[in-house]
Amino acid sequence: MTPLQRYIAEEIAVDHADGLLTRREALRRLGLIGLGVAAATSLLAACTNDPGTTTASTASSEASPPPGAAGAVATESVTLPGPDGRTLQGAWAPAASPRGAVLVIHENKGLTDHIRSVAGRFAGEGYSALAVDLLSEEGGTASFTDPAQATATLAKVPPERFVADMKAGVDELERRVPNKKTAAVGFCFGGGMVWLLLASGEPRLAAAVPFYGPLPENANFSSSRAAVLAIYAEHDARVNASRDAAAAALARAALPHEVVTIPGADHAFFNDTGQRYNPAAASEAYDRVLDWFDEYVR
Repeated sequence: MTPLQRYIAEEIAVDHADGLLTRREALRRLGLIGLGVAAATSLLAACTNDPGTTTASTASSEASPPPGAAGAVATESVTLPGPDGRTLQGAWAPAASPRGAVLVIHENKGLTDHIRSVAGRFAGEGYSALAVDLLSEEGGTASFTDPAQATATLAKVPPERFVADMKAGVDELERRVPNKKTAAVGFCFGGGMVWLLLASGEPRLAAAVPFYGPLPENANFSSSRAAVLAIYAEHDARVNASRDAAAAALARAALPHEVVTIPGADHAFFNDTGQRYNPAAASEAYDRVLDWFDEYVR
């Protein structure tokens, strides 16, 4: 498996261990990304017996709207020029008076309504946002009736294509929001994509915020200029295993950075449509992101 496939496979296994997926569904999803029954069974057993595995939070999102939702801007579906003559899909949310711009990178289910809402929230705070669909070449996220198939497809895409598509997203933001600084924010798989974009040497990012994303192997950020706010969750042992390496890589590159671990939170705590959603943790992280943008993007 590639590092990305391994990350997604482990995420499926941890979801099973936390009770979010039945064994049958976990095996089906692992099969879609190419694991045979024996390898999939072994992985499920290893994660089930891992003492670092935690039970998923079932915190309700009904008590209050997610952070930033009250002032969110409605998003619209857009297309934009992609690499090699391809057309990319995305969700665009324009701020009334832009302070800056934000590229939003989705989780491993693709460009969902949740990610669209995140783009709208940032626009409501004054940062015009574009959420690019990294499944555009396959017809876009909406073309998949099975979310697990969308995840499996993302696992098989070469990282170089992701980087090229994200750079096209930065191109589009520069066109739509000229003479303003640009940031990138991503969640889970998308957090890993933000790390990947930084490692690619993309020089136009003023700031980057990877939420609990996997660090690329041998990450080198020496060609980046971004100020990086790396957000982790206290109980996310799997992703936290690379936290110290991320901090060391940022220090070696001499980038302004802060590595924050949100207490009491688990992986994917910011997703208000998921079972690990943690309202208090999401609010704390959202405020930290806005403070970061105020310092480095405005």
